Amino acid sequence: MTDRRVAPSRRGFLRLGAGAAAAAGLAGCTTLADPASSDFETAATAQFRGGLERHGYQTDGTVPDDVEVAWSHPVNTGDHTAAKASFVHAPADAVRAATGDEDAGDRLVVPGDDGTVRAFTPDGELLWASAIQPASRGIHGTPAVAGGLVYIGGYDGGLYAFDLGSGERVWRRKLGDAIGSSPAYHDGDVYIAVEYYTPSGGVFGVDAATGGGRWGDRRVTDHPHSTIAIDRDAGRLVVGSNDGYLYAWSYPELEFQWRFETGDAIKGPVATYDGGAFFGSWDRNVYRVDLADGTEDWAFGTNGLVMSGPAIDVGRGVCYVGSHDGNLYALDADEGTELWRFGTGGRVVGCPVTTGTRVVCGSKDRSVYALDTSDGTEVWSLELDGWVTSTPLVTGRGIYVAERAPEGADGPPGHAYALRPA
Repeated sequence: MTDRRVAPSRRGFLRLGAGAAAAAGLAGCTTLADPASSDFETAATAQFRGGLERHGYQTDGTVPDDVEVAWSHPVNTGDHTAAKASFVHAPADAVRAATGDEDAGDRLVVPGDDGTVRAFTPDGELLWASAIQPASRGIHGTPAVAGGLVYIGGYDGGLYAFDLGSGERVWRRKLGDAIGSSPAYHDGDVYIAVEYYTPSGGVFGVDAATGGGRWGDRRVTDHPHSTIAIDRDAGRLVVGSNDGYLYAWSYPELEFQWRFETGDAIKGPVATYDGGAFFGSWDRNVYRVDLADGTEDWAFGTNGLVMSGPAIDVGRGVCYVGSHDGNLYALDADEGTELWRFGTGGRVVGCPVTTGTRVVCGSKDRSVYALDTSDGTEVWSLELDGWVTSTPLVTGRGIYVAERAPEGADGPPGHAYALRPA
């Protein structure tokens, strides 16, 4: 094993107002001005990949033996090639608590690169649609839902909070030039990676109730598309960046700890499990890095770039991850050895999810696949119209995915789909 740890640089401190913090070009840690604060629930209703560790382990959902499309709705219109925004599920009790409506049911929230966030019933009724401002560059992240608010970043550089019940915008916080990552909610704060044109980047935490500044660190360089993972057991907040580094801070203290160097950009989400951070790099490797000190536990080489974020079966200790080489890999989470691989007809860019017995992923061959986790055999596949680069959401009532616009910005839109047993 090779130790690729880079010693942390000296931290710099600078107190800034909310507007100045977003514009500052200084590296180091920034404590943002906090105009207001309020008590907020500790746990989120819904987050990208099921929680702060980004496991993509959805044991409360079921993957049937066969599926068909129950309903669809247009959401994606652009030609951006990155992984697209994905569904999150807000259960009925959370919706009722947020709205006060005792008859309210489950809600499915999905944004699109048309710049609009939408809420649906499980049966496909559109409840509300709210656009970011300006909407021209769209939304590429997946929401977090907590305390009756839907949090999402836009490619306009703003972080937004929308009311879960009505879709009304509650606040907008301009943090940078673009946000392509997904927010992480914990204990009254929202954390997100932010991009700047320089190119440079930053990681920020804001008050979930008001959008007021809590914390920021501008030492991240190049555009951080990667999504933050927070591991409370290990006491770490980690995120990757296009500069090829994985960055780590202590949590909840938010003191910078280390950075780990790979050979190319880290664009996908990070997952954490059993003291390790799991992620892919455009240097064609999947890594496990020790969260305590940033040393490499193992690296697994693929034959293509790795943008896909790993799914971790925490019950069996298996890591599932896709590659631009068209394969979905099952790896032993402790050793990094290959258990099996499944070949699709296109790049696997989005993140897989697993229920323990089955794993579901999309491919740029325009299909969604369900595989048996024991040996990687195909259970079913379903061809859609566009590249399937979103992360599937598996619930007790169905599987929800989104596709790219089939012919790019000048063609028909890509759709969000609900899949049900055939």
